[in-house]
Amino acid sequence: MQSEILAKVIRGETVESVHRGSLLIIDGDGNEIVSLGNPETVAFIRSSAKPFQVLPFLMSGGAGRFGFLESEIALACASHSGEKIHTAIAERMLKKIGLAESDLRCGAHLPFNEARAEEMIRAGEKPSQLHNNCSGKHAAMLAFALATGADIKTYDLIENPIQQAILQTIADFCDTPKDQIPIAVDGCCAPNFALSLRAMAKGFLKLVFPPETFDGERREACRRVREAMMNYPELVGGTDRLDTLLMAAARGKFISKIGAEGVWLCGVLPSEKWQKGLGIAMKIDDGDDKRARAVVSVEVLRQLGIFSADKLKNYSPLPIKNRRGETVGRTEASFKF
Repeated sequence: MQSEILAKVIRGETVESVHRGSLLIIDGDGNEIVSLGNPETVAFIRSSAKPFQVLPFLMSGGAGRFGFLESEIALACASHSGEKIHTAIAERMLKKIGLAESDLRCGAHLPFNEARAEEMIRAGEKPSQLHNNCSGKHAAMLAFALATGADIKTYDLIENPIQQAILQTIADFCDTPKDQIPIAVDGCCAPNFALSLRAMAKGFLKLVFPPETFDGERREACRRVREAMMNYPELVGGTDRLDTLLMAAARGKFISKIGAEGVWLCGVLPSEKWQKGLGIAMKIDDGDDKRARAVVSVEVLRQLGIFSADKLKNYSPLPIKNRRGETVGRTEASFKF
């Protein structure tokens, strides 16, 4: 099966470009609620893996040992914007475990938040690894290594017990044998994992509706991840970031996590309509992170009835503006369930 057109870019009333992709929505009984394109599409899960990557750390008892707060667990799940609130929490996490920014192995980049980046440039301030959008995840990995006696110098290598525990967790949640999961290096230098959209959707479904086969420890870890993400959406992303906007628009109803190259995963909590929750996985073929992903994700949640049509109306359809700031077109979703 081929992918489908999920979003159209319209200038005036003429379609100028299209974004193709695949989308799968499953419920807690394994039923396909929606399938567009090819649900067997394999893609790297990228930063959408972060809720899974923190789970073995929580199950190890490391978060309790170091006194990590719920806000710090949220930052471990985050692709944050590098705003001051984010870097302060990442630095606090490192202080709690007796390490420093120099112990991170994620690399440095300017904040995703343009205002903060411009402020730093004007002040002649160079970005540190704390500004890396994955610094919370890496701080949690270091804490996991310290809690379990793994080598903190190589915590980012797939051979390290930390990464092996993460790989096994992803295999368990996504119903994919770990020796069948292709592995490569992510932008933040940690291992990343390629999975089918179906596997990704299953994984996020288990986060919001853990199966009976999960023991109490794993269920509790899932709950802590859910609660942290939903209670601190501003930490999972940041100002005007998609995960933050979505979760703030319908607090307590779902968890959302973007990944680079047009990946979006969502777990809808059990409700009267969806009694065993929903797992949602999407991949935009061309890797677009700016236009199609926001438009499609907002429309998916609207059509599912998760939030009303007036929510995030400035993001779907997404206005196209000229250099004078006038609206001259739009990017809109091109599907109906």
